[in-house]
Amino acid sequence: MQTRHIATGILALSMMGSASVALADTWRFGLEETEGSVQYEYAQAFKQLIEKKSDGDITVQILPYGVWGSSYSTLYDAIQNGSIPLSFGSGFLGGTVPESQLMSLNYVMPNDQLETAEILNSDAFMKSDAWQQSFRTRDLVPLAALPEGYQVWTANKAIHTPADMKGLQIRVMDNSLLRATYQAYGASPITIAYGELYSALQQGQAEGNIQPVWAHENMGFYEVQDYMIFAEQSQFIANLIANEDWYDGLSDDQRQLLDTTIHEMVKKGDEIQKQLNQDRLKTIEEKSDIKIIRLDQAQRDEFRKLAKPIRDDFVNMVGERGGKALDILLEQEKARGDKSGDDSQSS
Repeated sequence: MQTRHIATGILALSMMGSASVALADTWRFGLEETEGSVQYEYAQAFKQLIEKKSDGDITVQILPYGVWGSSYSTLYDAIQNGSIPLSFGSGFLGGTVPESQLMSLNYVMPNDQLETAEILNSDAFMKSDAWQQSFRTRDLVPLAALPEGYQVWTANKAIHTPADMKGLQIRVMDNSLLRATYQAYGASPITIAYGELYSALQQGQAEGNIQPVWAHENMGFYEVQDYMIFAEQSQFIANLIANEDWYDGLSDDQRQLLDTTIHEMVKKGDEIQKQLNQDRLKTIEEKSDIKIIRLDQAQRDEFRKLAKPIRDDFVNMVGERGGKALDILLEQEKARGDKSGDDSQSS
Protein backbone atom coordinates (compact mmCIF):
# COMPACT_ATOMS: atom_id res chain seq x y z
CA MET A 1 0.00 0.00 0.00
CA GLN A 2 3.03 2.26 0.01
CA THR A 3 1.75 4.82 -2.44
CA ARG A 4 4.50 7.32 -1.60
CA HIS A 5 7.17 4.97 -2.89
CA ILE A 6 5.63 3.48 -6.01
CA ALA A 7 4.56 4.61 -9.42
CA THR A 8 1.04 3.35 -9.75
CA GLY A 9 -0.08 1.78 -12.99
CA ILE A 10 -3.10 0.03 -14.31
CA LEU A 11 -3.09 -3.35 -16.00
CA ALA A 12 -4.24 -3.53 -19.60
CA LEU A 13 -8.00 -3.36 -19.94
CA SER A 14 -7.99 -6.83 -21.39
CA MET A 15 -6.77 -8.18 -18.07
CA MET A 16 -9.70 -6.60 -16.29
CA GLY A 17 -12.21 -8.09 -18.73
CA SER A 18 -14.90 -10.63 -18.12
CA ALA A 19 -12.87 -13.82 -18.46
CA SER A 20 -13.93 -16.13 -15.66
CA VAL A 21 -10.94 -18.43 -15.62
CA ALA A 22 -7.28 -17.49 -15.88
CA LEU A 23 -4.90 -19.54 -18.02
CA ALA A 24 -4.23 -22.83 -16.30
CA ASP A 25 -0.48 -22.27 -16.26
CA THR A 26 -0.59 -18.66 -15.00
CA TRP A 27 -2.06 -17.79 -11.62
CA ARG A 28 -2.49 -14.04 -11.13
CA PHE A 29 -2.15 -13.20 -7.45
CA GLY A 30 -3.48 -9.79 -6.34
CA LEU A 31 -2.17 -8.06 -3.22
CA GLU A 32 -3.62 -5.18 -1.22
CA GLU A 33 -0.09 -4.18 -0.23
CA THR A 34 3.18 -3.21 -1.90
CA GLU A 35 6.61 -4.74 -1.94
CA GLY A 36 8.08 -4.92 1.56
CA SER A 37 4.77 -5.98 3.11
CA VAL A 38 3.70 -9.20 4.80
CA GLN A 39 1.40 -10.03 1.89
CA TYR A 40 4.22 -9.53 -0.59
CA GLU A 41 6.69 -11.72 1.31
CA TYR A 42 3.98 -14.40 1.69
CA ALA A 43 3.21 -14.24 -2.04
CA GLN A 44 6.90 -14.61 -2.92
CA ALA A 45 7.23 -17.73 -0.75
CA PHE A 46 3.95 -19.10 -2.15
CA LYS A 47 5.16 -18.48 -5.71
CA GLN A 48 8.41 -20.33 -5.11
CA LEU A 49 6.62 -23.36 -3.67
CA ILE A 50 3.97 -23.57 -6.40
CA GLU A 51 6.42 -23.16 -9.26
CA LYS A 52 8.87 -25.67 -7.76
CA LYS A 53 6.21 -28.29 -6.98
CA SER A 54 4.65 -27.95 -10.44
CA ASP A 55 8.06 -28.24 -12.14
CA GLY A 56 7.44 -24.88 -13.74
CA ASP A 57 4.10 -25.88 -15.26
CA ILE A 58 2.42 -23.15 -13.19
CA THR A 59 3.69 -19.58 -13.01
CA VAL A 60 2.44 -17.28 -10.24
CA GLN A 61 2.20 -13.63 -11.33
CA ILE A 62 2.27 -11.36 -8.26
CA LEU A 63 0.29 -8.12 -8.62
CA PRO A 64 1.05 -5.72 -5.73
CA TYR A 65 -1.00 -2.65 -4.87
CA GLY A 66 -0.60 -0.04 -7.58
CA VAL A 67 -0.19 -2.56 -10.39
CA TRP A 68 -3.87 -3.42 -10.62
CA GLY A 69 -5.01 0.04 -9.44
CA SER A 70 -5.54 1.83 -6.14
CA SER A 71 -9.21 1.25 -5.26
CA TYR A 72 -9.82 -1.93 -3.31
CA SER A 73 -13.26 -2.26 -4.87
CA THR A 74 -11.45 -2.57 -8.23
CA LEU A 75 -9.44 -5.49 -6.87
CA TYR A 76 -12.44 -7.24 -5.36
CA ASP A 77 -14.44 -6.79 -8.57
CA ALA A 78 -11.52 -8.33 -10.48
CA ILE A 79 -11.53 -11.36 -8.20
CA GLN A 80 -15.27 -11.79 -8.56
CA ASN A 81 -15.14 -11.62 -12.36
CA GLY A 82 -12.09 -13.88 -12.53
CA SER A 83 -9.58 -11.57 -14.18
CA ILE A 84 -7.50 -11.80 -10.99
CA PRO A 85 -8.39 -15.28 -9.71
CA LEU A 86 -6.34 -15.32 -6.51
CA SER A 87 -5.95 -12.47 -4.03
CA PHE A 88 -5.91 -11.17 -0.49
CA GLY A 89 -8.86 -9.28 0.97
CA SER A 90 -8.87 -7.72 4.45
CA GLY A 91 -10.75 -4.98 6.29
CA PHE A 92 -12.18 -3.31 3.20
CA LEU A 93 -13.58 -6.67 2.04
CA GLY A 94 -16.51 -6.15 4.43
CA GLY A 95 -18.33 -4.21 1.71
CA THR A 96 -18.22 -7.28 -0.55
CA VAL A 97 -18.42 -10.05 2.07
CA PRO A 98 -20.02 -8.57 5.22
CA GLU A 99 -19.29 -11.70 7.25
CA SER A 100 -15.55 -11.15 6.72
CA GLN A 101 -15.80 -8.33 9.27
CA LEU A 102 -15.52 -11.14 11.82
CA MET A 103 -11.76 -10.66 11.43
CA SER A 104 -12.10 -7.05 12.67
CA LEU A 105 -13.62 -7.92 16.06
CA ASN A 106 -11.41 -6.94 19.00
CA TYR A 107 -10.38 -9.28 21.81
CA VAL A 108 -11.65 -12.44 20.12
CA MET A 109 -8.46 -14.13 18.93
CA PRO A 110 -5.91 -15.82 21.25
CA ASN A 111 -2.93 -13.82 22.47
CA ASP A 112 -0.60 -16.34 20.84
CA GLN A 113 -0.26 -15.29 17.20
CA LEU A 114 0.62 -18.72 15.78
CA GLU A 115 -2.35 -20.21 17.59
CA THR A 116 -4.58 -17.61 15.92
CA ALA A 117 -3.21 -18.62 12.52
CA GLU A 118 -3.77 -22.31 13.26
CA ILE A 119 -7.36 -21.81 14.44
CA LEU A 120 -8.32 -19.61 11.50
CA ASN A 121 -6.81 -22.09 9.05
CA SER A 122 -8.26 -25.19 10.70
CA ASP A 123 -10.73 -27.23 8.67
CA ALA A 124 -13.27 -26.74 11.47
CA PHE A 125 -13.36 -23.00 10.77
CA MET A 126 -12.03 -22.42 7.24
CA LYS A 127 -14.02 -25.24 5.64
CA SER A 128 -17.15 -24.75 7.71
CA ASP A 129 -20.33 -24.26 5.73
CA ALA A 130 -20.94 -20.90 7.42
CA TRP A 131 -17.58 -19.46 6.37
CA GLN A 132 -17.48 -21.04 2.92
CA GLN A 133 -21.00 -19.95 1.98
CA SER A 134 -20.37 -16.41 3.19
CA PHE A 135 -17.89 -16.12 0.31
CA ARG A 136 -19.35 -18.51 -2.25
CA THR A 137 -22.61 -16.58 -2.38
CA ARG A 138 -20.41 -13.71 -3.69
CA ASP A 139 -18.61 -15.91 -6.29
CA LEU A 140 -15.55 -16.26 -4.04
CA VAL A 141 -13.88 -19.07 -2.10
CA PRO A 142 -12.00 -18.54 1.19
CA LEU A 143 -8.74 -20.48 1.10
CA ALA A 144 -6.70 -19.29 4.07
CA ALA A 145 -6.18 -16.56 6.63
CA LEU A 146 -2.92 -14.66 7.08
CA PRO A 147 -2.49 -12.83 10.40
CA GLU A 148 -0.07 -9.95 9.75
CA GLY A 149 0.69 -9.00 13.34
CA TYR A 150 -1.03 -7.06 16.08
CA GLN A 151 -2.85 -3.87 15.16
CA VAL A 152 -0.97 -1.13 17.00
CA TRP A 153 -2.36 2.31 17.83
CA THR A 154 -0.44 5.52 17.30
CA ALA A 155 -1.51 8.91 18.62
CA ASN A 156 -0.15 12.27 19.64
CA LYS A 157 -1.05 11.60 23.28
CA ALA A 158 -0.54 8.71 25.65
CA ILE A 159 -3.34 6.12 25.78
CA HIS A 160 -3.63 3.78 28.75
CA THR A 161 -7.42 3.60 29.28
CA PRO A 162 -10.61 4.24 27.32
CA ALA A 163 -10.81 7.64 29.03
CA ASP A 164 -7.59 8.60 27.25
CA MET A 165 -9.19 7.76 23.90
CA LYS A 166 -12.26 9.93 24.44
CA GLY A 167 -12.96 12.05 21.36
CA LEU A 168 -9.78 10.91 19.58
CA GLN A 169 -10.14 11.19 15.81
CA ILE A 170 -8.59 7.86 14.99
CA ARG A 171 -8.44 6.64 11.43
CA VAL A 172 -10.09 3.26 10.76
CA MET A 173 -10.70 1.35 7.56
CA ASP A 174 -14.10 1.76 5.93
CA ASN A 175 -15.57 -0.99 8.08
CA SER A 176 -18.73 -0.62 10.16
CA LEU A 177 -17.55 -3.01 12.89
CA LEU A 178 -14.34 -1.04 13.38
CA ARG A 179 -16.26 2.21 13.62
CA ALA A 180 -18.62 0.69 16.20
CA THR A 181 -15.68 -0.70 18.18
CA TYR A 182 -13.80 2.56 18.45
CA GLN A 183 -16.96 4.47 19.22
CA ALA A 184 -17.44 2.03 22.11
CA TYR A 185 -13.94 2.94 23.27
CA GLY A 186 -14.98 6.61 23.27
CA ALA A 187 -13.06 7.66 20.17
CA SER A 188 -14.39 9.49 17.11
CA PRO A 189 -13.35 7.15 14.28
CA ILE A 190 -12.88 8.60 10.80
CA THR A 191 -12.10 7.01 7.45
CA ILE A 192 -9.32 8.40 5.26
CA ALA A 193 -7.86 6.82 2.12
CA TYR A 194 -4.66 4.94 2.93
CA GLY A 195 -2.63 6.94 0.44
CA GLU A 196 -3.76 10.19 2.05
CA LEU A 197 -3.22 9.11 5.65
CA TYR A 198 0.35 10.33 6.13
CA SER A 199 -0.52 13.90 5.19
CA ALA A 200 -3.76 13.72 7.23
CA LEU A 201 -1.77 12.77 10.33
CA GLN A 202 0.86 15.38 9.57
CA GLN A 203 -1.74 18.13 9.19
CA GLY A 204 -3.85 17.05 12.18
CA GLN A 205 -6.87 15.95 10.15
CA ALA A 206 -6.47 12.62 11.94
CA GLU A 207 -5.13 12.30 15.50
CA GLY A 208 -4.53 8.56 15.64
CA ASN A 209 -3.98 5.53 13.48
CA ILE A 210 -4.28 1.72 13.60
CA GLN A 211 -1.82 -0.50 11.69
CA PRO A 212 0.49 -3.47 12.15
CA VAL A 213 4.02 -2.37 13.09
CA TRP A 214 5.41 -3.11 9.64
CA ALA A 215 2.87 -0.77 8.03
CA HIS A 216 3.62 2.06 10.48
CA GLU A 217 7.24 1.82 9.37
CA ASN A 218 6.58 1.11 5.70
CA MET A 219 4.47 4.23 5.28
CA GLY A 220 6.40 6.37 7.76
CA PHE A 221 3.35 7.02 9.94
CA TYR A 222 5.54 6.91 13.05
CA GLU A 223 7.27 10.06 11.78
CA VAL A 224 4.17 12.15 12.46
CA GLN A 225 2.93 10.52 15.70
CA ASP A 226 4.28 10.77 19.26
CA TYR A 227 3.12 7.50 20.84
CA MET A 228 2.82 3.86 19.76
CA ILE A 229 0.45 1.83 21.92
CA PHE A 230 0.37 -1.98 22.08
CA ALA A 231 -3.05 -3.07 23.38
CA GLU A 232 -3.08 -6.56 21.78
CA GLN A 233 -6.74 -6.00 20.86
CA SER A 234 -6.62 -7.63 17.46
CA GLN A 235 -4.37 -8.88 14.72
CA PHE A 236 -4.59 -7.62 11.16
CA ILE A 237 -6.02 -10.55 9.21
CA ALA A 238 -5.80 -10.90 5.44
CA ASN A 239 -8.12 -13.46 3.82
CA LEU A 240 -6.65 -15.43 0.93
CA ILE A 241 -9.54 -15.80 -1.50
CA ALA A 242 -10.10 -17.17 -4.99
CA ASN A 243 -12.60 -16.71 -7.77
CA GLU A 244 -15.17 -19.50 -7.34
CA ASP A 245 -15.27 -20.62 -11.00
CA TRP A 246 -11.48 -20.57 -11.21
CA TYR A 247 -11.02 -22.64 -8.05
CA ASP A 248 -13.75 -25.15 -8.90
CA GLY A 249 -12.31 -25.42 -12.43
CA LEU A 250 -8.85 -26.48 -11.28
CA SER A 251 -7.84 -30.06 -11.96
CA ASP A 252 -7.69 -32.40 -8.98
CA ASP A 253 -3.89 -32.25 -9.09
CA GLN A 254 -3.87 -28.45 -9.21
CA ARG A 255 -6.31 -28.14 -6.34
CA GLN A 256 -4.31 -30.59 -4.24
CA LEU A 257 -1.15 -28.62 -5.06
CA LEU A 258 -2.82 -25.38 -4.01
CA ASP A 259 -4.33 -26.80 -0.83
CA THR A 260 -1.15 -28.50 0.39
CA THR A 261 0.91 -25.37 -0.32
CA ILE A 262 -1.53 -23.19 1.59
CA HIS A 263 -1.28 -25.62 4.53
CA GLU A 264 2.51 -25.34 4.48
CA MET A 265 2.25 -21.55 4.39
CA VAL A 266 0.42 -21.28 7.74
CA LYS A 267 3.60 -21.59 9.79
CA LYS A 268 5.69 -19.81 7.14
CA GLY A 269 3.27 -16.87 7.14
CA ASP A 270 3.54 -16.58 10.91
CA GLU A 271 7.34 -16.59 10.67
CA ILE A 272 7.23 -13.89 7.98
CA GLN A 273 5.00 -11.52 9.93
CA LYS A 274 6.88 -11.96 13.20
CA GLN A 275 10.26 -11.29 11.62
CA LEU A 276 9.00 -8.35 9.58
CA ASN A 277 7.25 -6.70 12.52
CA GLN A 278 10.24 -7.28 14.79
CA ASP A 279 12.64 -5.75 12.26
CA ARG A 280 10.36 -2.80 11.53
CA LEU A 281 9.87 -1.99 15.23
CA LYS A 282 13.63 -1.93 15.65
CA THR A 283 13.88 0.48 12.71
CA ILE A 284 11.20 2.75 14.20
CA GLU A 285 12.98 2.83 17.55
CA GLU A 286 16.32 3.59 15.89
CA LYS A 287 15.00 6.33 13.61
CA SER A 288 12.65 8.16 15.97
CA ASP A 289 12.00 9.14 19.54
CA ILE A 290 8.43 7.81 19.48
CA LYS A 291 7.34 6.59 22.92
CA ILE A 292 6.28 2.94 23.22
CA ILE A 293 3.39 2.07 25.58
CA ARG A 294 2.44 -1.54 26.31
CA LEU A 295 -0.84 -1.93 28.16
CA ASP A 296 -0.92 -4.34 31.07
CA GLN A 297 -3.60 -6.97 31.64
CA ALA A 298 -5.83 -4.71 33.77
CA GLN A 299 -5.69 -1.91 31.19
CA ARG A 300 -6.48 -4.30 28.33
CA ASP A 301 -9.41 -5.65 30.31
CA GLU A 302 -11.00 -2.18 30.34
CA PHE A 303 -11.01 -2.14 26.53
CA ARG A 304 -12.01 -5.81 26.33
CA LYS A 305 -15.14 -5.15 28.41
CA LEU A 306 -16.23 -2.41 25.99
CA ALA A 307 -15.44 -4.52 22.92
CA LYS A 308 -17.42 -7.63 23.88
CA PRO A 309 -20.93 -6.24 23.07
CA ILE A 310 -19.73 -5.51 19.52
CA ARG A 311 -20.00 -9.25 18.86
CA ASP A 312 -23.79 -8.88 19.05
CA ASP A 313 -23.59 -5.89 16.73
CA PHE A 314 -21.66 -8.05 14.27
CA VAL A 315 -24.30 -10.77 14.26
CA ASN A 316 -27.10 -8.23 13.91
CA MET A 317 -25.30 -6.57 10.99
CA VAL A 318 -24.37 -9.65 8.96
CA GLY A 319 -26.88 -12.29 9.96
CA GLU A 320 -26.98 -15.95 10.97
CA ARG A 321 -24.02 -17.16 8.88
CA GLY A 322 -21.71 -14.66 10.53
CA GLY A 323 -22.99 -15.68 13.95
CA LYS A 324 -22.31 -19.35 13.24
CA ALA A 325 -18.79 -18.54 11.99
CA LEU A 326 -18.11 -16.57 15.19
CA ASP A 327 -19.41 -19.45 17.32
CA ILE A 328 -17.13 -21.92 15.53
CA LEU A 329 -14.16 -19.63 16.03
CA LEU A 330 -14.86 -19.26 19.76
CA GLU A 331 -15.47 -23.00 20.14
CA GLN A 332 -12.14 -23.83 18.49
CA GLU A 333 -10.36 -21.33 20.69
CA LYS A 334 -12.01 -22.65 23.85
CA ALA A 335 -11.14 -26.24 22.92
CA ARG A 336 -7.48 -25.32 22.56
CA GLY A 337 -7.54 -23.29 25.75
CA ASP A 338 -9.10 -26.15 27.70
CA LYS A 339 -6.53 -28.58 26.31
CA SER A 340 -3.57 -26.39 27.19
CA GLY A 341 -4.99 -24.98 30.42
CA ASP A 342 -4.49 -21.41 29.15
CA ASP A 343 -6.99 -18.63 29.55
CA SER A 344 -8.26 -17.10 26.31
CA GLN A 345 -8.33 -13.38 25.84
CA SER A 346 -11.79 -13.72 24.32
CA SER A 347 -13.51 -14.66 27.58
